[in-house]
Amino acid sequence: MRQLKGKPKKETSRDKKERKQTMQEARRQVATIVLPTLAVLVLIIVVFVYVATRPGDIE
Repeated sequence: MRQLKGKPKKETSRDKKERKQTMQEARRQVATIVLPTLAVLVLIIVVFVYVATRPGDIE
């Protein structure tokens, strides 16, 4: 049947499976890429603040 331009296409089971797989891949990327990157950035900030605020040698 011909699809009209203004109406959204009905989601098939294949589309649904592809969408779920894409979402699962996005969650996996968050766990493997985003979280370690954020951890490294926080560690760099903590080290910088520690080095900048430690007292100097008193002689």
